[in-house]
Amino acid sequence: MSRMSRRTLLRSMAVGGAAVSAPALLTACSTSSGDSDVSNAGKDLAPWPTHKPARGPEPDLAPTEAGVQAGYTAYPADLTRSVSRTPGDGSTVKVMSVSFGTPPKPVSANRFWAAVEKALGVKIEYTIISQADYQKKMATVMAGDADTLPDIMNVFSGFVLPREAEFVRRRSEDLTPFLSGDAIADYPNLANIPTHAWRDMGRIGGRIHGIPLERPLPGSTLWLNQGMFTDAGMTEGWTADDFAAVARKATAGRAYALGAAAGSLFGNAVHAAAHNAPLEWAVTGDGTFEPGWADERFKAAIAFQARLRKDGSYHPDATSVSQIDLTTLYYNGTVGSMQDGFGAYLPKYRESKGKLTPAAALPYSVGGEPGGIVAARRSFGHTVLKKAKKERIELLLRILDYLAAPFGSQEWELVHHGVEGIHFTRGADGSPQATKLGEVENNTNLPWKYLAEGPQVLFVPGMPDAVRALHAWQREVVPHAVRNASFGLQSATKNARGATLKALVDDTVTGIVAGRLPLSEWDATVKKWRQRGGDRMADEFAKDYAANR
Repeated sequence: MSRMSRRTLLRSMAVGGAAVSAPALLTACSTSSGDSDVSNAGKDLAPWPTHKPARGPEPDLAPTEAGVQAGYTAYPADLTRSVSRTPGDGSTVKVMSVSFGTPPKPVSANRFWAAVEKALGVKIEYTIISQADYQKKMATVMAGDADTLPDIMNVFSGFVLPREAEFVRRRSEDLTPFLSGDAIADYPNLANIPTHAWRDMGRIGGRIHGIPLERPLPGSTLWLNQGMFTDAGMTEGWTADDFAAVARKATAGRAYALGAAAGSLFGNAVHAAAHNAPLEWAVTGDGTFEPGWADERFKAAIAFQARLRKDGSYHPDATSVSQIDLTTLYYNGTVGSMQDGFGAYLPKYRESKGKLTPAAALPYSVGGEPGGIVAARRSFGHTVLKKAKKERIELLLRILDYLAAPFGSQEWELVHHGVEGIHFTRGADGSPQATKLGEVENNTNLPWKYLAEGPQVLFVPGMPDAVRALHAWQREVVPHAVRNASFGLQSATKNARGATLKALVDDTVTGIVAGRLPLSEWDATVKKWRQRGGDRMADEFAKDYAANR
């Protein structure tokens, strides 16, 4: 039986980095007429799966309906069992997902991999795609033969993949009969996924084609080295001018207040939200969709970032450094901040190891208005299944049900921390503490969490004060979250041309902030964006929005 070696894994990643553009490859990936209409307008909509919360330990800090997460200041003493039997049948299952870690050791030398395989009752062949290679590798996969597709595939929402929805509808199993309404009761951990995650994943042609990876309401967050910013004069209730002044003061020698990674537009999302600019799309009371790009507040955010760059507050490699390398610069004190998902709080606290205190930044105010934060798509991505016979689909869903085990269960502990005594020991409060092996064999480098995951909670092993700080931050900022109104909706124009049009916008934002283009270039770019498909997107989103109301 063929198993993936470390060399094979690296070679598959190298193929993803081949010099070929994603739009070009996917244009060649034809769709039949029956698969090209992915809109939900005029369709009979499949009911969302019936949400049934799992039973588990009561949180120490209560969640709210508005989107504040449950917080646990201590690890549950008595872990529950959420799966009654081994889900697998001994067969081989091919899976694929994005990764933000380093390539794992092969299964023959990876006790974490082997332990999860044993619990699942299957052999797992895992193709792991680095975030930097994801778009190109996925273009190759999507343009390939149906027979070569993995059984289980993560579709990461961090990028616009041309004709993604058409690909999913054509090549993946329609999961509506298995998951819609009360049918999901056969998979109780999947039934524990809240409805907001399914909504933000969205239907395709009225049907359910995936399983969402639920995420908290806060999205892209500015993570600070709290000490560096406090020493430079950071105070609660700061204004945009205060932020700029603190960033200038914190930048000295070889240390820079602001770090940014290639593709992040100098951390544009955080600054746009602080200016309360619509993030891509806003919807009016009558259902009209209006682009955030055309909002003057978005233009003001770009101008503010250009000011920060001109002040010298950004690291000079802000347009070229990778997110992984930027994280290293953050931990070693070279940069005092970085934009990352809110869910990155756990590695931020774990990896800082006392060298710095991570803190989620409170947004600055602009013109007297409290600043907003980025509202995440409540689905980090979704997992789709290769078309197969009913019995095979049920097997794959049982595997995902196991991986989606809730916090406080034995299954969650295995998938997230490995085996006690091998990958972790118990801290004073009973929480898992990684061993040397666990620092290498873990859920970052072997990311089961990007195949399926239960609702996330706030918990930092051995750091109750960190949990309290994060919960308090959420309570303060969640009411000011700025949401992209297009989440969960379909637009044929965006599916076909969204990547190209977004590149037009992104290149202009980066050029203006970097000082290569004048701010006046922005209006011309927005005009081109509208003419080349932006206005059509607005109409299509409005129709899909009306169908889903």
